[in-house]
Order: sequence, then C-alpha cells, then structure tokens
Amino acid sequence: MREDLAAVNVTRTYTLAASNIAIFTFMLFFLYPRFESGRINPLLFQATLIAMGVATFSLVFATLHYYRCSLGGRLSDTERELHARRADRFWLLGYTTMFLAPSLVLFLIGLQAVASIWLGFWLVYLFFVFRFFPRIQTPRESQ
Repeated sequence: MREDLAAVNVTRTYTLAASNIAIFTFMLFFLYPRFESGRINPLLFQATLIAMGVATFSLVFATLHYYRCSLGGRLSDTERELHARRADRFWLLGYTTMFLAPSLVLFLIGLQAVASIWLGFWLVYLFFVFRFFPRIQTPRESQ
C-alpha cells in the first residue's frame, strides 16, 4: 500500500469511527431512558450497543494499522503489506457492523417492516462482501 493512500485511509477510517461514537452517544441519550423504563427489548438494545462497540473498535484498529502503513521508510514492504491487510480486515468488520446497527435500532423502536428492509439490504451487502472482498483487499506480496 502506498504511503499517500494509507494516509488518506487513516483520515477516512478515523472519520467513520468518530461518526460511530457520535451515533452511539445519540442512541444512548434517546434510547437508554426507554431501556430503563422497560419499553424496549433489553437484549436487542444491548446487542445494538455491542454492534456499535465492535464497529467503533474495529475502525479504530483499522486506523492504527493504516497509520503504520503511512510511516514510510520505517517499515519494510512486507510489514507494510501485513498492516495493510489487517487494516482492510478491521475496516471491513467495522463497516459491516456499523451498517447492521440501523436495522437493529429500527427493530428496537418497533418499526419491523422498515427494519426488515434495512436488514435485507445488509444481507445483500454481506453477499457482495463475501463474493468480492478477497479480490479487492491489499494483495499479498507473492501475488
């Protein structure tokens, strides 16, 4: 991975992680009182918060690995490739769980039809990820 591309990926991934933290805080502000009063499903609420946590931490770890790739001559090409592949995987996990969270929130507030459509979109996304991600991630050095 080129240093300039890695630096751009640091910014993009950092922005996604920061947005995810803002959404997490927003969810807590509006949904925690409903959780406390028993008006929403407690397991689904906690599953949603876990998904947001996995997304945030995965994106943060992706940012760290992309940052390592951007350090220039301090890393060998093999080390840079290893960090780039790890960053790609962390980014994918974070982005995938971040995309799942809206459907969980919609189920949580009782909008089953809309939530089902969002979940369907997420499943279509998963299909494309499994089909195409191995071809678009950072290539191995031997390839």
